[in-house]
Amino acid sequence: MAKNSKQFTYVREKAGLSIQDISNITGYSLRTVYRWENNETKPKKIIWDQLLKISEPVTLYNVNSDGFKFIDLFAGIGGMRMAFESVGGKCVFTSEWNKFSRQTYLANFECDHEIAGDITQIKAEDIPEHDVLLAGFPCQPFSIAGVSKKNALGLPHGFGCKAQGTLFFDVARIIDHHRPKAFLLENVKNLERHDKGKTFSIIKETLDELGYHYDWKVIDAKSWRPQHRERIFIAGFREDCGFSFDDMHIPEPTNGPKLESILHSENGSEEAYPPYTIGAKAKVSGKYTLSDHLWQYLQKYAEKHRAKGNGFGFGLVKPDDISRTLSARYYKDGSEILVRQSRKNPRRLTPRECARLIGFDKQGDKRFIIPVSDTQAYKQFGNAVVVDVVEAVASYMRPYLSGYVGLNKSQLSFLPSFRKQERVVSNYG
Repeated sequence: MAKNSKQFTYVREKAGLSIQDISNITGYSLRTVYRWENNETKPKKIIWDQLLKISEPVTLYNVNSDGFKFIDLFAGIGGMRMAFESVGGKCVFTSEWNKFSRQTYLANFECDHEIAGDITQIKAEDIPEHDVLLAGFPCQPFSIAGVSKKNALGLPHGFGCKAQGTLFFDVARIIDHHRPKAFLLENVKNLERHDKGKTFSIIKETLDELGYHYDWKVIDAKSWRPQHRERIFIAGFREDCGFSFDDMHIPEPTNGPKLESILHSENGSEEAYPPYTIGAKAKVSGKYTLSDHLWQYLQKYAEKHRAKGNGFGFGLVKPDDISRTLSARYYKDGSEILVRQSRKNPRRLTPRECARLIGFDKQGDKRFIIPVSDTQAYKQFGNAVVVDVVEAVASYMRPYLSGYVGLNKSQLSFLPSFRKQERVVSNYG
């Protein structure tokens, strides 16, 4: 990197350290550190070397240099795993009960362990030791759509849903048994408000009883992907490291990508993706265009609800738009995201476009394998986390996982006592 006044700042920020942290660690005054920051003077070589070391990809507390270990509960098709592997983690246990999701997961990840099934039937002691627990526990009992449907059918929702709602407590019992250094939980935005806040209060009380320090934030994926998709993330730490989502950088949503970035070009500029595209120009297959019958039905359905003052209807999008939330029901009629077509009925997204929309397919990366039917693929991507969002959270958590943030000089015993060592002053860079 070229020498300039921002070099110290760049390495300091990459290390996840504030100016106050540098002062605490080194024993130098804030005034001196500000002089380093402003390129008025340069730190001793030993300080610079340690900053460079800390700024490199790091491990969790005392975990070996091969990286930290995490477990992937309610794994789906591996979005959380993909994100945490990108910051140096190694998956040592996976749990996913759906056979089709397991099929997709195994097609895309090398597993040196079997995928466990129903988490309620797995003993905590049979799960290997780990540093981080990841769990996108089922959201249907807490989602707005899920609650509305269950209310209409007279069925319980939230923690009253025995099939799914109580699975959070299986996460809690595993945390209680293994006491991992950290966890990340993910769910729908409505979790915070479900049952007038009572559901979220129970979750917080449980985490308090476990003795973990945690914070949560609702994050919209539209800063990274052309989709309005809000999810709540709850990050917890066994030790009080001062973690807060307040300072996490969220890219400006208005500058986020548009749908054209994930749509098939259909002009021959990209490779074909059979069976989703056909012909030399890789045109989207006609099977994704809505039939006259379905398109007429959706228009009548939307008009009926508009007349009643409801907001229900289809979402018609152009390349320069962002979409509504892709849901697991997309396979039914595709109504939430319909792509306009010239002189034709609108069409659904293809599963390949869904993979891009959720962040499993990225430009320049290995193509995500979709080994299942379109119906199953739509369900899987509709239930998945947006990989880019979890990557951003994982990157933000990493300095805290490493134990560098918020610690004072005496706690950083692995670092030398800088002021007591006489070293030759040397320029860095």
